[in-house]
Amino acid sequence: MTVQNFANHKRNVAGFHYLLGAMLILGLIVSAVNVVMQWHTANLMSALLIMLLFGCCLLMGLFVRMFPLKAQDRAIRAEEGLRYFILTRKPLDSRLTIAQIAALRFAPDAELIPLMERVVAENLSASEIKQAIKNWRADHHRV
Repeated sequence: MTVQNFANHKRNVAGFHYLLGAMLILGLIVSAVNVVMQWHTANLMSALLIMLLFGCCLLMGLFVRMFPLKAQDRAIRAEEGLRYFILTRKPLDSRLTIAQIAALRFAPDAELIPLMERVVAENLSASEIKQAIKNWRADHHRV
């Protein structure tokens, strides 16, 4: 497995993120055009049902991605909260967002406490946090 760093830590599954997304959006557009073309014909109901199906599939595709990410966010918050508590005997600062906490998971223990203090003081974005990490701690489990 290659060494993970800021430049290569994001993962995109081409079949899901690009192919399926493009097919669903294209299908919804084409089905909407079909509804317009069938407006005053006997085939309007079929065209509307096809458009409804594509709309449902598009929403399902979005939810299939969002729901597991929310569960992973909760797990990351708990893991990083425990890691921070073990290192400091204090809970995570309540001002930290889940995006900031998720970015901090890439910081090794030696960098975590000073970086977290900087994040709270300067309200750094997730991207700024990741760029500030010197020795990247890989996370190969999140998709």
